Amino acid sequence: TVRHGFPYQPTALAFDRCKKILAIGTRSGGVRLLGRPGVDCHCQHESGAAVLQLQFLINEGALVTACADDTLHLWNLRQRRPAILHSLKFNRERITFCHLPFQSKWLYVGTERGNTHIVNIESFVLSGYVIMWNKAIELSTKTHPGPVVHLSDSPKDEGKLLIGFESGTIVMWDLRAKRADFRIYYDEAIHSVSWHHEGRQFMCSHSDGSLSMWNLRNTAKPFQVTFPHGKTQRDGRKESCKPILKVEYKTSRNSSDAFIVFSGGLSYDKAGRRPTLTIMHGKAITVLEMDYPIVDFLVLCDTPYLNEVQEPYAVAVLLEKDFVVVDLSQSNFPIFENPYPMDIHESPVTCTAYFADCPPDIIPVLYSIGAKHKKTSYSHKEWPLRGGTWTVGSQTYPEIIITGHADGSIKFWDATAITLQMLYKLKTSKVFEKPKSGDVGRSAELVEEDPYAIQMINWCPQSRIFCVVGISAHVILYRFSKHDANTTITSLEVRLQCEMEDVISPSDTENTPCFSDPSGLSPQPQPPSPRSNTPDSVRDSIPCLKVKDRTIRMPPGYQAELVVQLLWVDGEPPQQITSLDLNSAYGLLALGNCNGLAVVDYLQKTILLCMNTLELYGSADPFQRLTRSPRKNRQSTSDFCMRGLSNFYSDSKKRIRTSYQSLTELSDNQVSLDLERSKSPTSAPYTPSLHNDPRGTGEPVSNLRSCHYSPVFYLLDNVKGPGQKVKSTRQTLKD
Repeated sequence: TVRHGFPYQPTALAFDRCKKILAIGTRSGGVRLLGRPGVDCHCQHESGAAVLQLQFLINEGALVTACADDTLHLWNLRQRRPAILHSLKFNRERITFCHLPFQSKWLYVGTERGNTHIVNIESFVLSGYVIMWNKAIELSTKTHPGPVVHLSDSPKDEGKLLIGFESGTIVMWDLRAKRADFRIYYDEAIHSVSWHHEGRQFMCSHSDGSLSMWNLRNTAKPFQVTFPHGKTQRDGRKESCKPILKVEYKTSRNSSDAFIVFSGGLSYDKAGRRPTLTIMHGKAITVLEMDYPIVDFLVLCDTPYLNEVQEPYAVAVLLEKDFVVVDLSQSNFPIFENPYPMDIHESPVTCTAYFADCPPDIIPVLYSIGAKHKKTSYSHKEWPLRGGTWTVGSQTYPEIIITGHADGSIKFWDATAITLQMLYKLKTSKVFEKPKSGDVGRSAELVEEDPYAIQMINWCPQSRIFCVVGISAHVILYRFSKHDANTTITSLEVRLQCEMEDVISPSDTENTPCFSDPSGLSPQPQPPSPRSNTPDSVRDSIPCLKVKDRTIRMPPGYQAELVVQLLWVDGEPPQQITSLDLNSAYGLLALGNCNGLAVVDYLQKTILLCMNTLELYGSADPFQRLTRSPRKNRQSTSDFCMRGLSNFYSDSKKRIRTSYQSLTELSDNQVSLDLERSKSPTSAPYTPSLHNDPRGTGEPVSNLRSCHYSPVFYLLDNVKGPGQKVKSTRQTLKD
């Protein structure tokens, strides 16, 4: 089983510099392992506790996870399915920070109480060695230094451990002598610490948006304090800035200037700015704006040794809903093209469709078309995560997954291999005009937001005809073309509502059945009626969205050919489409909702059939050739079918449905309705008479329900059975 897409609610990030494998932890206890394209693995903690921190046993194929339930887990990654080898739970203290030096068997664990515990990584048991907070700071200091927020060994001496407390206190602890070498008391809270590779100085990031540089020769005060995004005000003070949550300090051989990468630190007066990652290289400061808040980031380097020149080549940035890798080798800092399907939920997925055994040429064709629309500003270097191996089996067959999204976009994915590869993207919103300020409420009453959201997908890979249903009660039909075209989109409008004025109660004109608006069957699209500018006007015969009525230039790929929209009726918006089917062999498209059904010939661009649900289930349906007439005092089949749909109709419509059933009881001897229909008109016991004016009101027969199959309409006068009063009704019989 493979999990595609971005890890939901990520919390932590780790990178194995030797194996080139990245790990992402999530709030639900999941761990995602990513390597070269195709290497993608998911692990899950049974407890479901959030992953606070990840630590690779570099180059050993193992991973330590620290979870929110104060438990440490050691994962073995050297087997096909990663598994937990050991677990260790802290009962009295809460874990806040972990550090595992390269090639060390000791894991340092900082807690909320300010203590530092040491775990043997091989046996995964606690060592008796504990650095208590009251021993780490001076005994004369009575205030608690706060939780441990940083642990790291000195690049110069692995026997020295740097402990950073939240309050601003920093202690260099000598592990052998079991005492503090020096203590730093700073008046700003600390968020992170990063060493220079020579081990003589380190940098801290603080809650006031400042960076402080410290030299081990003189720890009385920092030798440099900078506010990268804080300007000096008129009174000489620095403007207040947001906290710098993390900083990394990396050196390079080719340049005497180090790379300083940090997140946050913007001034508070710049409201509304997106989250930023700042890269300082020499005097140049580059601010990269991100689409989502930054969860964590790592500067990627080749060497696992802290005392070597780091030579950073990329920055991996974990966002709340995205994963970005920035190329540091180029001055404009382009990003790498992400080979994983991280952008599945770029806009929330609202529907999916899966197709197997597709024609072998469809994937290359879609990929070649989609490649023309891709961004060209990506880095030209190879994707930096190259760990793991993956071989694609020879017994694969073409598989495609199509996703529909809330913003109306469609994405085609190649699912033949274990990973998804995006082939082609289509935006359905380009078919419609942008709503004007006065027309916003037209679709707002049907859907509050995302009026283009996709609800259903229907695709024929052989003919390449593609159909989508949108939440605003519209269907768009696309046809594939390798060439661009200048075309006008045809729009058809359908009424799929039984209007109240069309309902004739049994007391009116001799039990006349209810028929929907005959204009719904017209093959010609119905023009929308002009909207009144008065606020009290009732919207009628208008769609939710306006299709572009001008000639549009369409790029190669899927080009919109036809749009079918349901209309408002008497101020009521159309119900959302719940069913769709496509038959490319006959050129037919069928759609339906709780109000009815419509069949469209998309070759001729005409509406063939439009019926409401009442007619489909009623016994007076001219297209139904089914069952016997219902018996007296017994629940009829049609009544049983209609029970589940009763909430769609008013009480008056229900009375009409009951009258339909009574109309079928032509005699007491229970002659079946289909037998009656099979007889010729002249052989019936009562000869029906044809009238041009059935009700004597001047209404011609043509005003009755019309159909492309041309059923004959009869008026049955004086139909009388034993014990029945004389009735005058209309009954439709299909030839």
